[in-house]
Amino acid sequence: MAMKDNLKAVLNVGLRVPSIMLLDVLYRWDVSSFFQQIQKSTLSNNPLFQYKYLALNMHYVGYILSIVLLTLPRQQLVQLYLYVLTALLLFAGHQISRDYVRNELESEYDGPIYLEPLTMNRFTTALIGQLVVCTLCSCVMRTKQIWLFSAHLLPLVARLCLVPLETIVFINRFAMIFTGLEVLYFLASNLLVPFNLAKTAYRELAQVVEVYGLLALGMSLWNQLVVPVLFMVFWLVLFALQIYSYFSIRDHPTSRERLLFFFLTSIAECCSTPYSLLGLVFTVSFVALGVLTLCKFYLQGYRAFMNDNTMNRGMTEGITLLILAVQTGLIELQVIHRAFLLSIILFIVVASILQSMLEIADPIVLALGASRDKSLWKHFRAVSLCLFLLVFPTYMAYMICQFFHMDFWLLIIISSSILTSLQVLGTLLIYVLFMVEEFRKEPVENMDDVIYYVNGTYRLLEFLVALCVVVYGVSETIFGEWTVMGSTIIFIHSYYNVWLRAHLGWQNFLLRRDAVNKIKCLPMATEEQLEKHNDICAICYQDMKLAVITPCSHFFHAGCLKKWLYVQETCPLCHSQLKSQSQQATAAAPPQGVVQPPAQEAPQNQERDVQENPPPEEQGSQG
Repeated sequence: MAMKDNLKAVLNVGLRVPSIMLLDVLYRWDVSSFFQQIQKSTLSNNPLFQYKYLALNMHYVGYILSIVLLTLPRQQLVQLYLYVLTALLLFAGHQISRDYVRNELESEYDGPIYLEPLTMNRFTTALIGQLVVCTLCSCVMRTKQIWLFSAHLLPLVARLCLVPLETIVFINRFAMIFTGLEVLYFLASNLLVPFNLAKTAYRELAQVVEVYGLLALGMSLWNQLVVPVLFMVFWLVLFALQIYSYFSIRDHPTSRERLLFFFLTSIAECCSTPYSLLGLVFTVSFVALGVLTLCKFYLQGYRAFMNDNTMNRGMTEGITLLILAVQTGLIELQVIHRAFLLSIILFIVVASILQSMLEIADPIVLALGASRDKSLWKHFRAVSLCLFLLVFPTYMAYMICQFFHMDFWLLIIISSSILTSLQVLGTLLIYVLFMVEEFRKEPVENMDDVIYYVNGTYRLLEFLVALCVVVYGVSETIFGEWTVMGSTIIFIHSYYNVWLRAHLGWQNFLLRRDAVNKIKCLPMATEEQLEKHNDICAICYQDMKLAVITPCSHFFHAGCLKKWLYVQETCPLCHSQLKSQSQQATAAAPPQGVVQPPAQEAPQNQERDVQENPPPEEQGSQG
């Protein structure tokens, strides 16, 4: 059953590829230049080529036929291809008969065939060929009436009966006409089939639109036609034909630079129409999806496919390529210009794939460093992938700078690769710190501060890179040529990569500074208090040799409590507010003109405050 379903899926895609190829050919076909060539050739006297509008209408008919073939149901599409195959087999039978008759006329021997070895060989070969054609036609059409496809055997029967050679020529023509009449009869008997199919399809489409809407209809057609896979297969076929046509005329090997240029030129040749451009977009999406899936499999093995969300990736790179191609008018350029522009676009796409790989690898690598896992193979895979993501973007930026002159646009392009390398470097440094803490007998007391400084350092480097890009762009705009697009890019880059980074970094700094000030205001526990408390830290579940005491008389590690205060300003156990001494003094001093409530009302006020501000667990349960 699985094999049958896979075969149906392959047929559903493979049988629709020719319709897209026909659309691509029709888009490339210039009717005006075609007629100019016809007028210069000997075909100008042919009635079919004397009217330009006739060919133009045939051009539109070709579009309609391609769309019909593209949207036909799989069962009808298979049946149509079987009919076409039968027609090709009948044409092959006609060619066999014609060649046999021509060879017999050239031999000028009209005696018994068994007396001449060459005549006997020709007869046997033609007879076997015609029998194969008849058998295949009956199998394809699923009929036992094999005589319907045996008209081309008449010249062979006539030759066996010693009919004169001149008469065999007329018999061959009669066989061809008889076969043509059979085909016309079959077409006439099925003339209303396309109309009935169109009527049924219109009725079903109208019903789907009425019940579910146009969006559901579009999604249904998208899934039934398997549009991404269909366009990907179409583009791969175009690319394979381009590669084959190149190497079929090359006799000597090509250098590496020529191969790279040939690769880019072949891609440029295969995206000169909207259909081939869509094929390239879906191909890049599937390649990106495969690379990201392979990356996650390399890091986690078969566990990567459990609760995997990588399948949602890949389309980002394809959409990026489509937007850049449309924005730059890629399909309207010459092949050489298109190849150079494609090199930049593909660089951006590869940089996006590397950034997505880092997004997959970063949490896995950090979790591996903090989980005390002893598997050397897991650590090797994580570190090797990080080293690749550290070196390869830098190498890409270096190589593209060798081919193009440095300007604002190129700086924006290579800045993404530089930022990826900086992020990988920060991830590796934090991983090394985790491993250093793992090999120590006691945990490092200020490890959180060290990790914060490492994060802050590479975040600062990212900010400086983005700032340098903005400064370079502003200087080029002021002293060079000003454009609206350049100014818009500078503004967007300044907001997202400079202002938002600076704002986020400043907020993190203020949050950390407040947490440090709160920890400094808390008293340190003495040895007698720790011996009397005789408990572990409620945050990390480790023994406490040093601890701080909260106003609610709970003991914690200073580093653990500081991490907790990054999230919320309450005690981890009783959820009372943790305030510094200045905040407590301010809260304790009553404003002027306000009369403090009596002492007996304090429990009531405290109970009312608890009811108005419940702990986070109760808030979550109420939610």
